[in-house]
Amino acid sequence: MKNTAKTLFIIEDDNQVLSMMKNYFEYLGYRILTASNGMEGLKMVTSKSYDLVITDIVMPYVSGVGILTVIKEKTPTIPVIAITAYGKNPERLAAEKQADVVLRKPFEMEKLKDHVAKLLGN
Repeated sequence: MKNTAKTLFIIEDDNQVLSMMKNYFEYLGYRILTASNGMEGLKMVTSKSYDLVITDIVMPYVSGVGILTVIKEKTPTIPVIAITAYGKNPERLAAEKQADVVLRKPFEMEKLKDHVAKLLGN
């Protein structure tokens, strides 16, 4: 892996989905930080360095919308991809206003990869 690899911060409470995304993007050469719930993600958002965030919207403790709000307040230039299994619920509508991209689960990893590359200018 190159030292110039971009760092992705993935916040997802479904361990299977989190593991799948982590393994996929590591294989593509990205550095990966992970959090398995909203509270852990919120703590790391303010203490770690990353180039892009992928966050679930509906999670225990702190929602993805809460995380999006903090990211956009503290680091408004960091791109964010929000993912959700829900349709047009209030959380998703709020995420659409703050995230650069919102994807609905299930999604194709190739599509997520394309959004990541585009947002990072690759």
